[in-house]
Amino acid sequence: MVLAASGKPHLRRSRVGSIAPFERSTCHDAATKPSYAGCLPSAPLDLQEAFVTPTDPDTIRRIHLDLQDSYDEELELEMEDRSLEAVAAGHGDHAALTEQDLQDRRRYFRELFRLQGELVKLQQWVVASGHKVVILFEGRDAAGKGGVIKRITQRLNPRVCRVAALPAPNDRERTQWYFQRYASHLPAAGEIVLFDRSWYNRAGVERVMGFCTDEQYEEFFRSAPEFERMLVRSGIQLIKYWFSISDEEQHLRFLGRIHDPLKQWKLSPMDLESRRRWEDYTKAKEIMLERTHIPEAPWWVVQAVDKKKARLNCIHHLLSQMPYEETEQPAIVLPPRERHEDYMRQPVPEQIVVPEVY
Repeated sequence: MVLAASGKPHLRRSRVGSIAPFERSTCHDAATKPSYAGCLPSAPLDLQEAFVTPTDPDTIRRIHLDLQDSYDEELELEMEDRSLEAVAAGHGDHAALTEQDLQDRRRYFRELFRLQGELVKLQQWVVASGHKVVILFEGRDAAGKGGVIKRITQRLNPRVCRVAALPAPNDRERTQWYFQRYASHLPAAGEIVLFDRSWYNRAGVERVMGFCTDEQYEEFFRSAPEFERMLVRSGIQLIKYWFSISDEEQHLRFLGRIHDPLKQWKLSPMDLESRRRWEDYTKAKEIMLERTHIPEAPWWVVQAVDKKKARLNCIHHLLSQMPYEETEQPAIVLPPRERHEDYMRQPVPEQIVVPEVY
């Protein structure tokens, strides 16, 4: 997404179903400090002729700050990633950035915002067409699945696009049909569901850690392709991603989690054990991909050693998998507020006001 010279949001697209990679936007950031001031309109957004455009400087400034805040969400995620990488590399809290690093960062942000604009178009098309989408994200621990999911959902309506991240099955669920607890999260018309890990737990962690029997493991491979074909026949589009990282990269990311108090919760005893059993997981992954790669729902492997490239490549590919097009949206008009002479706003009791510490 870019903001045109007129100040209006403009989503660029070369043609339906084709996303031009790394299209240059009109944003210009400072070389030494991440900033989106250049990405903001120089005049208030003219959303609708019927909407009275504010002219006083204070209102315009507040609108700009609100837009800036939405971009700062991405900066917060980026700074979090940068801190982890610096700790893992032994550079303390912040790694020294070269000019090339800064250029790559600006290029990454520009392309990410553009792709997120396309995701909004996709969401609108899904709602208008009644399309049903399921996207599976699989991969080793610390492969970057969660980071991609955050970027996909960041600008979308959570009522349309939701994430299913199921915990380990409880005693009751272990007695059910294996796919039953996943089926309850499947989308209705006009919905997108992202599974942060999925029914493929049985082919991976359950197999490697001995949480399922050999019979259950083999039954999974008989059932999974048929289950997925059934979903596709019912009108669900199923897209499956495997995020691939190297042994060395996982090691560095685990070190980052160990040294960052804000991220230590992400490192569980199961993660540490999976590190020890790297080769067992590799064998399980190879068998899984071979036995469940079907024409109706093929696997797609995302090279994820570089987090930023993995995010862009995955989102770009996801957009290319659906024949979405820009849909006509109803005009939005901000109505005037009703005012009554007898209305009197009651003061808020001081004892229930949150202290203004900042």
